[in-house]
Parts: sequence; structure tokens; C-alpha cells
Amino acid sequence: MPSSYRPISLLDTIGKLFEKILLTRILHVVNERGLKLDEQFGFRPRHSTLLQLARLVERLTRNFGEKRLTGVVFLDVAKAFDTVWIDDLLYKLLDFPSYMVHTISTYLRDRTFVATFQTVTSSRRGMRAGVTRGGLISPVLYCLYVNNMPQPSHHVKLALYADDTAIIAMSRKPTPLFSYLESYLNDLQRWLNERRIAIYVSKSTVIIFACAGGASSSPDQ
Repeated sequence: MPSSYRPISLLDTIGKLFEKILLTRILHVVNERGLKLDEQFGFRPRHSTLLQLARLVERLTRNFGEKRLTGVVFLDVAKAFDTVWIDDLLYKLLDFPSYMVHTISTYLRDRTFVATFQTVTSSRRGMRAGVTRGGLISPVLYCLYVNNMPQPSHHVKLALYADDTAIIAMSRKPTPLFSYLESYLNDLQRWLNERRIAIYVSKSTVIIFACAGGASSSPDQ
């Protein structure tokens, strides 16, 4: 299907070298000023996908031991890199040195693309949104773009790796568990709408984890 295809940025050797240098500068500022969410494990030193998975498993195991239910919503962001609102992204980079903001701005703006199928090539069109797929700095820019995601309540936690998002809620009873998840998802939906980010509902899922003995009858949530 045509909707399954995504544009890929093909850079020459000089362009790739420039991106690598720019990525080093960006990561230095991000790490020096602590600009990423603690829950975001994407493109951070000593924060691998396996470590994020281990963090989730550890929380599930702890909840099992405390006779708590755990509800996890796994969200699939639709065309994450392609829908980044460039003006909003640049606004979030105001803590960066001005020369870096200017460089990133010129890198993202006024880009064009063509589509080729067999011997036919389309006319050149402008790209009004998105960060380049295949670009070295694009995943980090996306992480910065979603860096002000709503903070959850005490009963809800986040687990993020670039555009992979898991929302984790815990409770001793099902009713408050679903209430915590619904409340945070409503806040998140408003935030996503403001930033023109969509979710693939059909590719997202909810899983409820419970220990074999069931949830505790304690009134403590």
C-alpha cells in the first residue's frame, strides 16, 4: 500500500560526516544540561533497550510480590519522525547554543522530495514537517520534541525508548487501575493533539499482569 512507504534521506559521505559531528555536539548539550526525561532511555549512555526492559520486568516482579495488578499500555506512534512539527521542535531547543539552533533549523527547513517508481519520477515537492528518516540526528531530535510529555501521577510510570512508549499503572484492585490509566491517557491525548502526533490504535495494546493468586482484597490502592 502507498501509505506503507516512507521517505528515506540519502546523504553523501560529507553529509554523513557532518551529521555525526552535529550529533556529538547535540548529545553533549543534552547530557550536560539534563534535557531528557529520566524515563527516556533512547540514545543515552548506559541506557539500552535491554536495560529499559529489565526495568519493566523488575517493576512487574515487585508488584507480583506485593499482590498488585499492573496495567501496561504499549503505544505505537503513527509516522513519528514524519509528523514532527518543526517550529515547535526549534522552540524546545532554545536552551541550545544559538549557532546549533540555526544549524538544525537550516537542516530541517526547505527540504524537498521526489518519488520514483520504475521509470517514472514525480515532480519535486516541499516537506513542511518531519525529521529525516535515516538521519543520525533524527532520533535524538524526536526525543527532544516529546521531552515535555505529561508527567504521570504516583500510580503511573513511563517507559520510553525513542518513539516506543509504555504507560505502566499499578493498583491492588482493577477499578482504580483502569481509572489511573484512563486519566493519564486523556492528558496524553490532549498533549499529542496539540503537537499533531497521532497514535496507531490498531497497533497499540493493553496488557494486565496479575500474580497467580489474584489481587489483594486490601482497601489500600
